Amino acid sequence: MQEEVKIEEQELERLENLTTDSELESETEEIKEKIDKEEKEEIIEAPLIGEGKYIEGIGRRKESIARVRIWDNDSNEPLQIFVNDRHYTEYFPALYLQKSADAPLRKLRLFTQYKVTVKVKGGGLHGQADAIKLGLARALVKLNPEWRSRLKKSGLLTRDAREVERKKYGLKKARKAPQWHKR
Repeated sequence: MQEEVKIEEQELERLENLTTDSELESETEEIKEKIDKEEKEEIIEAPLIGEGKYIEGIGRRKESIARVRIWDNDSNEPLQIFVNDRHYTEYFPALYLQKSADAPLRKLRLFTQYKVTVKVKGGGLHGQADAIKLGLARALVKLNPEWRSRLKKSGLLTRDAREVERKKYGLKKARKAPQWHKR
């Protein structure tokens, strides 16, 4: 992961040092070709689940709980993710929440292989998106244990245990005290 970041930083520095537009265009084309080659080399075999069967994973974050089910995708439409019977792009209006929810599928490049249905409740949109991410990653690991190392390196299998601290008596919030004066 760090090696990829270093390589990208070096390429960005090299692109900044270029002066003419034609040099810049040729360099960007070369980079795109490299990325395309890497993507072609990294083809992942996606196992089939079976007709009418699914794999389930549970994800939690803050007050949100997501029950994620992965099915075989009959249609070849990309990223068939349905959250509470609505498409995930409709359910999560912000792009960063959409990317968070579908991160495990993007990491494994499984865009058209599976259809995902999610029942999520509790918390806000951010917590729900993170709960979906964890549940989806766990379900994918149940489907194929070989994917565990890639998802683990990306931090997609780590449960974020941070929760809201409870309010204490005598205080206004968990730690905020009323204003104090000496006299």
